[in-house]
Amino acid sequence: MNQSVRRPLKGSMDAAARITQFIDLIDELIEIVIEENEWLAQGLPASRSKQIARKVELSNLLKFWVDEVKLEQVSIQTSDEKLRAKFKDRMDLLKVEMDENIIRLKAAIEASRRRIEAVMLAIREQASDSAPYTPIGRATRTMTLGTNIRA
Repeated sequence: MNQSVRRPLKGSMDAAARITQFIDLIDELIEIVIEENEWLAQGLPASRSKQIARKVELSNLLKFWVDEVKLEQVSIQTSDEKLRAKFKDRMDLLKVEMDENIIRLKAAIEASRRRIEAVMLAIREQASDSAPYTPIGRATRTMTLGTNIRA
């Protein structure tokens, strides 16, 4: 994993170097999202992934990069066709993987909700089976009084 991915440096490097740095960020994010998708596909909770903190960090960096490009603080214009194609391919792949990630995360959340509902239903059924009184206050079992009563 490339821990050197960082915010874009304004003016200190040429566009090709900035695009390469941006691609490194995207590649690392793709790698983490693919790993998380594999975890989710196995039915494992995403929270078990050790990559969550890094995914958040990289997502924040990606947002920063996009904002800087949008505000024209950082230029990623280049005449290098191969580099532009590589950048576009990586962005397209990131979109595909993130779309899958969203679907898998929604499914995992829904599965968790169903498990919680099943547990709550079992608890309610168990509580109602052992309750000594009905909802209107009547005893559910006949009560017997012992004959060994001391006054």
